[in-house]
Amino acid sequence: MPDGALWSVRDLAEATGGELHGEVVRELNGVSIDSRSLDPGDIFFAIVGINSDGHRFAGAALEAGAGIAVVSDRSLVDHLEGPLLIVDDTLRAMEALGRAGRARCDGTIIAVTGSVGKTGTKEALRLCFEGQGATHASVASYNNHWGVPLTLARMPRETRYGIFEVGMNHPGEIAPLSAMIRPHIAIVTNVQPVHLEAFASVEAIADEKAAIFSGLEPDGTAVLNLDNPHFERLRAAATGRGVERIITFGRDETADVRLTDLVIMPSCSIVSATANGVDMTYNVGAPGEHLALNSLGVMAVVVAAGGDLALAGLSLAGVRPPKGRGARLVLEVPGGTATLIDESYNANPASMHAALALLGMSEPDTGGRRIAVMGDMRELGAEGPGLHTELAPASDDARVDIVYACGPNMAHLWEALADFRRGVYAETSEGLKEPLLDLVRPGDVIMVKGSLGSKMGPLVEALCEKFKPQGTAVNSAD
Repeated sequence: MPDGALWSVRDLAEATGGELHGEVVRELNGVSIDSRSLDPGDIFFAIVGINSDGHRFAGAALEAGAGIAVVSDRSLVDHLEGPLLIVDDTLRAMEALGRAGRARCDGTIIAVTGSVGKTGTKEALRLCFEGQGATHASVASYNNHWGVPLTLARMPRETRYGIFEVGMNHPGEIAPLSAMIRPHIAIVTNVQPVHLEAFASVEAIADEKAAIFSGLEPDGTAVLNLDNPHFERLRAAATGRGVERIITFGRDETADVRLTDLVIMPSCSIVSATANGVDMTYNVGAPGEHLALNSLGVMAVVVAAGGDLALAGLSLAGVRPPKGRGARLVLEVPGGTATLIDESYNANPASMHAALALLGMSEPDTGGRRIAVMGDMRELGAEGPGLHTELAPASDDARVDIVYACGPNMAHLWEALADFRRGVYAETSEGLKEPLLDLVRPGDVIMVKGSLGSKMGPLVEALCEKFKPQGTAVNSAD
């Protein structure tokens, strides 16, 4: 196998303990678990999930150019044409390959967790470090029990900076992921009331986030948000695990990386800060106070890694929101244009308040309105009704003109809204579709947000289908 390949057949077999059948003729330059999106030469792992079994697609993967398929079903040897690696358990095999990928890398490894802002922070870190050395980072939100080992297995040997997002929705998920990643630096962006169905309290959520420190390498660094109410709990957890170096960020005057001024523009945020006594001003390429505060955490990680702060500041101008996380689209509507803020990927109380605040800062054109289209924030347990009701004053502060809402929890917001703000309420997002399409007029700014299970994405798709987006997405929040 050529030296430039991501994995040799021998290293793959040794790492996974697999049994090779057939001849590998392609360079193994990637790792995939999806036969629909793999690149030629990818190692395809037939992962068995709750709703699907990757073994059904092993043949399609080989036909699409996979270099080898890793499977646990021995009968496929007699039915498929192409090289196979037989293992006892495909997920465990991918985890083993991920650990091997981590073991051979001498770069600086960074783990990112938190209730809100993980993906945006990970992407900002990727931007900052790409100009400072070979950088590898999680794709999209690959932050769970299969996303982390997949990202580790994809990490090139020569990586100088590896950036991994770590998520959870139940207790006990973060520690084993941190043990695989073995980070040199771990950042907790914040702790908020998210996934309360699975946790007894927000303090319990903080404890789970603090499990990120359990996998820190010796002499590792914890990066913590000094403004978060759970800072002391997180700090105690870090020191309790032997972490001696803690770098803080936030507005607090004692923070190591501290915000000194913030100007939010329509398409960016201008941040002035001090890092260990060094003053700096930089441009975050999207508007939003939450993005500016997260950028302080990014700078704290750069400090921890011994990186170049000036280069990092220049890189943050390239921050762009991904689909469903604040991307703005200009829609062609009869008589003019309207602006769509696509926040449909997910929602929790903190991100919903941030999205409403951003809508409030958005100025409609002449005759336009601020329209909030909101679906349930899920997994909040008994706190759900109250947390939805609290969005009513936030809607007032944002000067929202019309609210469209769906879902049983959003009914509590609906009852708390002033009459003049009530547009349409429906039990499901489908019930909002036609009224929303009929509502849009020139000058409007429409923000769509809700948890994945609320199915707000189809509303964005319907708006884009009827009112074609102009060019590409413009800057906005993450």
